[in-house]
Amino acid sequence: MKNYLEFEKEIKILETDLESLKNPFGSEGISGIDTQKIIKTEEQINEKLKKTYASLNSWQRTLVARHEDRPRANFYIKKIFSNFTPLSGDRLFSDDKSVIAGFGLINNKSVLIIGQEKGEDLTSRIERNFGMMRPEGYRKCIRLMQLANRFQIPIVTFIDTPGAYPGIGAEQRGQASAIATSIECCMSLKVPNISIIIGEGGSGGAIALASSNKVIMLENSIYSVISPEGCASILWRDPSKSLQAAEAMKLTAKDLLELGIIDEVIEEPLGGAHRNRETMAQDIKHSIIENLRYFENFSRDEVYDDRKVKFLKIGRERGFSKSAKPNDIGLGYKESYFDQTRREFNKNQYLYYSLITLLLVIITIITVV
Repeated sequence: MKNYLEFEKEIKILETDLESLKNPFGSEGISGIDTQKIIKTEEQINEKLKKTYASLNSWQRTLVARHEDRPRANFYIKKIFSNFTPLSGDRLFSDDKSVIAGFGLINNKSVLIIGQEKGEDLTSRIERNFGMMRPEGYRKCIRLMQLANRFQIPIVTFIDTPGAYPGIGAEQRGQASAIATSIECCMSLKVPNISIIIGEGGSGGAIALASSNKVIMLENSIYSVISPEGCASILWRDPSKSLQAAEAMKLTAKDLLELGIIDEVIEEPLGGAHRNRETMAQDIKHSIIENLRYFENFSRDEVYDDRKVKFLKIGRERGFSKSAKPNDIGLGYKESYFDQTRREFNKNQYLYYSLITLLLVIITIITVV
């Protein structure tokens, strides 16, 4: 049974009509199938999907990212990778079912795969804790990322979580420390790591595994420090203002690409990833292969520097880069010509103002004479 969102009511009616047209066993018994009407209805559905999904606002994209039928990490792992071998446990407390991790092959190359898993039905969602990881989950990922780094194996992570689990037990076992250590581990890796946000990328629970060389988002996924409802509750004390919060937060793939937070957006099939899972999986696979190929000739230090520069330049026009001089060590900040000019002007503004005033006085005297 398909699930529909609030803004898909007209699509639901059309698809219900289409199912009726395809069913030869009507209320009056067996009847002929009107193929022309079926084709016309399918065209109407496609047109309605195009019109609806071309004008989604930020809140509606949030709803699509949370769609019950949206493909999860487990689906993509099965479709994209071969010989996947899952590994469990953090060697300290227990195994966290909300994250799947293990080694597999893509294009005959070994990779470490980590996927935050929400579950497909109520039973699996409860078992997976709705994708909210506990400290033992992050420690499991840290253990495996360090192992991959030792053996020079690239890392691919699938991000899909509303946030880290905020329960008392998780806090007692060091949730904040586990997230911080996971971010530190991701940033210190000397092998390429690629993160794909396939649904929700919520709070530190997502950032803990998305501090990567390449951060990729599906077209209708979201990535933010807090949920729109949480933001509305804090700022306006009114969760109903989620739409305003979502628009202000710039949490969609398009907004984040423009801001330089992410590196790539993968387009989804018409109507969302859940309407054509196979195509979506193939597009993600192609993106992973291309991004891994990009890092093939990078040395370990170059991979590390690439990630470091990427995060240092967020919010800056040019960011930090390695000096071309052989004797210089580390990273230096590169200013644009405009920034250099503005900084020089601000430093000597009184001198420039005096020169301009003097010039105007001279021009006035010449004009009068």
